[in-house]
Amino acid sequence: MASENFVDYVKLCCRSGKGGPGSTHMHRDRTTSKGGPDGGDGGRGGHVILKGNAQMWTLLHLKYRKHIKAGHGESGGANRRHGADGQDEFVDVPIGTVIRDAETQEILGEITEDGQEWVMVAGGRGGLGNDHFKSPTNQTPRYAQPGEDGEELWRILELKLLADVGLVGFPNAGKSTLLSVVSAAKPEIADYPFTTLRPNLGMVAYRGERSFVMADIPGIIEGAHEGKGLGLRFLRHIERNAVLLFLVPGDADDIAEAYRILLRELEQYNPDLLKKDRVLAISKCDVLDSELRTEVSEELSDLQHHYFSAVTGEGLDRLKDLLWQAITGGVS
Repeated sequence: MASENFVDYVKLCCRSGKGGPGSTHMHRDRTTSKGGPDGGDGGRGGHVILKGNAQMWTLLHLKYRKHIKAGHGESGGANRRHGADGQDEFVDVPIGTVIRDAETQEILGEITEDGQEWVMVAGGRGGLGNDHFKSPTNQTPRYAQPGEDGEELWRILELKLLADVGLVGFPNAGKSTLLSVVSAAKPEIADYPFTTLRPNLGMVAYRGERSFVMADIPGIIEGAHEGKGLGLRFLRHIERNAVLLFLVPGDADDIAEAYRILLRELEQYNPDLLKKDRVLAISKCDVLDSELRTEVSEELSDLQHHYFSAVTGEGLDRLKDLLWQAITGGVS
């Protein structure tokens, strides 16, 4: 997924269609010169509808489409003919798209399945024809209801990536390198912080025909939950991950403290994230000799941890085993 093509936030102005007016027609034919009311109802205005599409991974197609309009309903006709409904406007979005009210930021709905439809803005109802208003005391009503106006509302669409494993770590922890080694993803990799500016997804092959999806987000720094760095904008992408893989580099000053900082940032952002299964992995273990590994293991004696190196390949198979066990609940 090219980073410049990944869009996970759009703000749209959505306008539903106006309902068609009811008809005031009076029945007339060759044998009837003064018949009663037979005006039909107007058609409803078109809805603006979101539809889940499992083949899509980004909101890029909506980046420059700020206004979405549905069709208007048509007028009712003679002989109680119902006016045609306005054409609905369908908007395909990736699975994991969240809909928010642009003013209140309230979450209104979420697309979680392929083919799922969600009415973002409902069309106006069609007006009733004069046939509905006839009575013993008013047998020839010459009025009907107008159609309801459509609505114009601003909506925010946010994408939360669907992945089995989410990578969590500081900048330069080796997340992108790991993703590039275990999958076919080609994230940008360089020896400076915040190389990753957009989330990346990779499909990880596991022992035969099995596989799982891994997501890499920009590095988290202390204070990310307050908006520092890039973490706040992208932390929502790990809300939908089944397992969180915490990466702390072997050359960190204090590996245990780095892990605790990452946990605090996630807790401050969303405490429910700490309920997810977690795996702590120490990357760049090729920089640690046996003596240093012993010291680190003593410091992490109360935490289950695993060493690996994406450069030499050491520990990668075991890391996949641990992740697969966490994803499947221990089922091999």
